[in-house]
Amino acid sequence: MSDYKDYGYHSSAITYNFDYVLQPLLNMLDINKNLCILDLGCGNGFLVNHLITLGYNAYGTDASEKGIEIAKQKNADRFFVQDLSTGKLPIQLQGLSFNTIISTEVIEHLYDPEGFIKFCRQALAAKGEIILSTPYHGYLKNLVLSVFNKWDSHISPLWLGGHIKMWSRATLSKVLTANGFTVTHFKGCGRIPYLWKSMLIKARLN
Repeated sequence: MSDYKDYGYHSSAITYNFDYVLQPLLNMLDINKNLCILDLGCGNGFLVNHLITLGYNAYGTDASEKGIEIAKQKNADRFFVQDLSTGKLPIQLQGLSFNTIISTEVIEHLYDPEGFIKFCRQALAAKGEIILSTPYHGYLKNLVLSVFNKWDSHISPLWLGGHIKMWSRATLSKVLTANGFTVTHFKGCGRIPYLWKSMLIKARLN
């Protein structure tokens, strides 16, 4: 049986969601302000390696040993296996002061998303920023899914390690606000407005 944590990583190539998430995400970053970046759930390392080529100081962690192995093929000293159940970053990263955490298409897979947000808060320096992407849900998109009877394929309960939490702008903002963040930016990504594939939310630690 395959391990859901490995998520089918086979190469360091761009993953499908970055086709529409990457540029909006980059637009939320400033190389003069986002000085030390941690990508939590970095997968095959594509984003971190891309950020490094752009001059950012970036690191990545993931539960997938296979993903980290692939990521290290380009920048071996920037990637580490992460066990969120420990409540701590890998020891190699514990001395760094991260002022930015990025996590793309991760929070929808987690049983304890609030625990994840608390983990991010603890890992961030004062006034640090978090940028999250996750599949978008809202009234119009949910209605369209219902009208065209697409919920079974959209939720895909047979997908090992698939989505178990469905987020709207309101619910993701709520969990961030409840854990000491102020939401500063929102961007829908992919497809037409209000039928977006994903959304990006940026928040600052109070």
